[in-house]
Amino acid sequence: MPQFLGEYDCKMDAKGRMKLPSNLIKQFDGLEKDGFVMNCGFEPCLVLYPKSEWDTITADLEKLNSYEPKNRRFIRYFFRGASKINVDSTERILIPKKLQEYAKITKDIIVFAYLNKIEIWSVQQYNDFIGEEPEDFSSLAMQVMGNKESENN
Repeated sequence: MPQFLGEYDCKMDAKGRMKLPSNLIKQFDGLEKDGFVMNCGFEPCLVLYPKSEWDTITADLEKLNSYEPKNRRFIRYFFRGASKINVDSTERILIPKKLQEYAKITKDIIVFAYLNKIEIWSVQQYNDFIGEEPEDFSSLAMQVMGNKESENN
């Protein structure tokens, strides 16, 4: 599983292309050969997955009972806008127009890479979202991570 890391300022050109940061490209370790899949994120951003990670997620989704309405609904929302993305020879990707509209991306972009995914945000949406930082981040950390040891035993 890839382990991406970093936050980068980028720009999208008039044709919808974004040059990937060189420090991020260095983390690909050959993943760009198989390409990526981009879809709508849970928040107002886009998510770029290496094709291998997308295939793993898809395999998990195939296990869901498709007779269950909430499963079908989730799958439809999760796959909306999903597009195969390739890195061109100048290390750019093309962001599909519908996905640009969903994430309200016009020009200035924040690329936020973590774990096995890369989020692509409009600067405005990112600042609005991150600006809602919890008053007590320590308390949130305890709620999310505090039970990890007991879960592992």
